[in-house]
Amino acid sequence: MSIHIQTNYQKEENVWLVNLQGEIDIYTANQVKESLNKILDEQMTDLKIDCFELTYIDSTGLGVLIGILKRLKIEEKNIKIINPRPNISKLFHITGLDKIFLIEGE
Repeated sequence: MSIHIQTNYQKEENVWLVNLQGEIDIYTANQVKESLNKILDEQMTDLKIDCFELTYIDSTGLGVLIGILKRLKIEEKNIKIINPRPNISKLFHITGLDKIFLIEGE
């Protein structure tokens, strides 16, 4: 179980592009949380999270994303989930999180 996180601030769009590769579970969720909080400390702006190479996320991982979204909402910012695989997309729909996250490219 591993996660690779790649971040890139796109100045022209004023957005962080975050590529997640691997799995977000109880073992890797803290690493994701720390990485996302670190970039938001650097530049508080919208997040665009590319899930094309994310193969798995559990409730711990969803909790991390919800926590980050709460932090962003205070600053009137948002998270856009892009390119989720069918299993990831299904999880967002089953949990109702598709109502609070912007999801593109399903």
